[in-house]
Amino acid sequence: MHELSIAICIIECAEEEAARHGGKVTAVHLRLGQLSGVTKDALLFAYELACESTSLAGARLLVEEVPVVIFCSQCDAERELTSIQSLCCPVCGTPTPEVVQGREMELAALELEDLELKDEQHAAATTTD
Repeated sequence: MHELSIAICIIECAEEEAARHGGKVTAVHLRLGQLSGVTKDALLFAYELACESTSLAGARLLVEEVPVVIFCSQCDAERELTSIQSLCCPVCGTPTPEVVQGREMELAALELEDLELKDEQHAAATTTD
């Protein structure tokens, strides 16, 4: 299950970025193409397991599924495939090997909680009690 090694890599990247910004990761946004070779459900399961003893424990993994888009030379246009079983233009039926989108696996964004702000808010709350 290569999704586990991918999940671990996502966690490591997110931890590094969070450390650079002095925050705690609350959510990870990932763009995942249909032709990426990664199964979304397996990745979500692996992510939950891999997060358990890390600073990302409890952080959500939000996956945006990216459809496959091809370029049809016959139509001279980009077309979204209706099925990944056939790399043919859904309009004219011309076979095409030119995939424009759908192979990506991209860490698109992180949602961070500002730890300094949280500490300041906690300190303010305890001094008013």
